[in-house]
Amino acid sequence: MKDSTRAAAYLLPFVAALAVAPLLLPEFYVTLLNYIGLYAIVALGLVMLTGVGGLTSFGQAAFVGLGAYTSAYLTTVHGLSPWLTLPAGLLVTAVVAVSLGLVTLRLSGHFLPLGTIAWGISLYYLFGNLEVLGGHTGISGIPPLQILDREIKSGREFFYLIWAVLLVVVLGTRNLLDSREGRAIRALRGGSLMAEAMGVDTPRAKIVIFTVAALYASVSGWLYAHLQRFVNPTPFSLTQGIEYLFMAVVGGVAHVWGAIVGAGLITILKQWLQDWLPIVLGQSGNFEVIVFGLLMIFVLHRARDGVWPIVTRLFPPPARRRSAPTSVAETESPPRLPLARRPRPESGSLLLEVTRASKRFGGLVANDNVSFTVRAGEVMALIGPNGAGKSTMFNGISGVDPLTSGGVSFRGQRVESLPARDIARLGMSRTFQHVRLLTGMSVIENVAIGAHLRGEKGFLAAACRADRAEEARLFDEAAWQIERCGLAEQMHDAAGSLPLGKQRLVEIARALAADPCLLLLDEPAAGLRYLEKQALADLLRRLRAEGIGILLVEHDMDFVMGLADRVLVMEFGRQLATGLPAEIQRNPAVVEAYLGGVE
Repeated sequence: MKDSTRAAAYLLPFVAALAVAPLLLPEFYVTLLNYIGLYAIVALGLVMLTGVGGLTSFGQAAFVGLGAYTSAYLTTVHGLSPWLTLPAGLLVTAVVAVSLGLVTLRLSGHFLPLGTIAWGISLYYLFGNLEVLGGHTGISGIPPLQILDREIKSGREFFYLIWAVLLVVVLGTRNLLDSREGRAIRALRGGSLMAEAMGVDTPRAKIVIFTVAALYASVSGWLYAHLQRFVNPTPFSLTQGIEYLFMAVVGGVAHVWGAIVGAGLITILKQWLQDWLPIVLGQSGNFEVIVFGLLMIFVLHRARDGVWPIVTRLFPPPARRRSAPTSVAETESPPRLPLARRPRPESGSLLLEVTRASKRFGGLVANDNVSFTVRAGEVMALIGPNGAGKSTMFNGISGVDPLTSGGVSFRGQRVESLPARDIARLGMSRTFQHVRLLTGMSVIENVAIGAHLRGEKGFLAAACRADRAEEARLFDEAAWQIERCGLAEQMHDAAGSLPLGKQRLVEIARALAADPCLLLLDEPAAGLRYLEKQALADLLRRLRAEGIGILLVEHDMDFVMGLADRVLVMEFGRQLATGLPAEIQRNPAVVEAYLGGVE
């Protein structure tokens, strides 16, 4: 969780400087600051979309145009009040953004930014070719904004409105990212596989942040139209869309305050270059574009996180206080503000039934007619040599990579055709063979992602900070699971700073935060030292005693045989043997195929 003192360390001096800036600065610099504010609002959307969500867009300038043109048209042609055109512009932008997002966000890799370029160009030419919007000449005579009986005409008066809107957007964005929904957004950068397994509806999350970023741009366009009182297509071209992305990247694309820093740097630098380069070179031209290209290459090489992290290192805020949660490791009692827990199935009842499960990748058969069951309060181990198909089976059961054929029943419901997030909602949680953590986030934030389905506050509540009580309960749950896994001292450390073995424990804590009935653990003891393995075995025994079913993939035979109730052996995707640990150890076929044979 973020410390509000850290934000105040930058916010209070910043607001004080803004309050006096129009009173002290010449008109030219006030105008420059107005444009910086407008650009920063758009760049903030890119921070959330690209820096946090990992979705690159070059088309944000087109959404700025939607906000500007909607207000310009409705005020000049239909005589609507400018204040009524703001919600109208947001509605138009939302409809267009959702429509484009449903198509564009299905793309991945380099196809996604290419898709945003395509619709960005299309909207730009649409603005210029519709006669009702004035064509390339544009729309003039846009009325000024009016508050009570006072018209806001001058740049100095508009300054306070622009920066007040920007500060509201900054605070709303910070609140959103520091929330359950914000963690779901950040999980997108790690790929949809982990996020879906934790119950995050990744298509919905992508559409929401895409739409929110578009709405930010629309607000900027509305302000721009009534500041300029004239619009034409030029400011909404693909070139301007690329410049917005420059601002976000240079400032720090993963940092909220980086949007303002980037907008300021690019805007001021552009103005200086336009003034000085013709004098230095002796001829006019768009030479600043060349400089911006070189600047971007330099930033990507030398400061990939942007300028804002450099600013925070040079001017560090007060040290962040790390409040340790109440210890629960000894008592195993629930947190002080416990979340609702799902009813545990009766011990010994059937949890999971896999029937003739097969998975094929073209001509390769990874799983071939495998059948087994897992019961509540049982540890079922799945063992076999590398390449036996164990992790593939995990992916098929959990919905990450559906089976080619066969059936999977979980708690009496067929789930082989359900997406991973719906299976997670039923009470199945898992870890991964290759650790999937958000390395830049703290351990407790990573674990809190596991409790995603146990909260219900949405984006609007998060932005307005109406989710604090729920957040406290989610973090209490995360802290409890972290302590159960023996990581209390690393609770506030970056997850990426931990050794591999402890990262696996973080994954177990994250899976437990979902309050599962069935736990799928893929090589949980890999990378752990002897005493850490013993502590993990003790934890799994306690979970078994609580009635949780555990399906375990592991290569450490001492660990498996001392813990498992039953063992299933796989070889080349097939089921070789199933039985008690002692029976498996004496099985000649298993000894020959897996343990190397005996004399």
